[in-house]
Amino acid sequence: MKKYLLAYYGGKMETDPKKAQESMAAWMKWFQDLGKAVVDAGNPTIPGKTLSGKTAKKGVPGEPLTGYSILQAEDLDSAVEMTKKSPQLSAGGQIGVYEIMPTM
Repeated sequence: MKKYLLAYYGGKMETDPKKAQESMAAWMKWFQDLGKAVVDAGNPTIPGKTLSGKTAKKGVPGEPLTGYSILQAEDLDSAVEMTKKSPQLSAGGQIGVYEIMPTM
């Protein structure tokens, strides 16, 4: 099995306590449905900096990285298929799916 990084971009974070609880429940159900494919459920991220050469810039062009997860799957297409039901997509966000190169 290969490992895949899911990089979450954008999306709406609920501020209403009831809606936030419903959102968290949807994430927990999705992770539960994925079962052993979940290597690391990950966490949300807060705005950071992007380094380029000798400079650090606040933020990143386009949608900011808002979180990550790590899954295992047979191949990229399988990882993408698992990702299609993520609550991130219904919250208006995007997900980048990247294969993690194995360590040597």
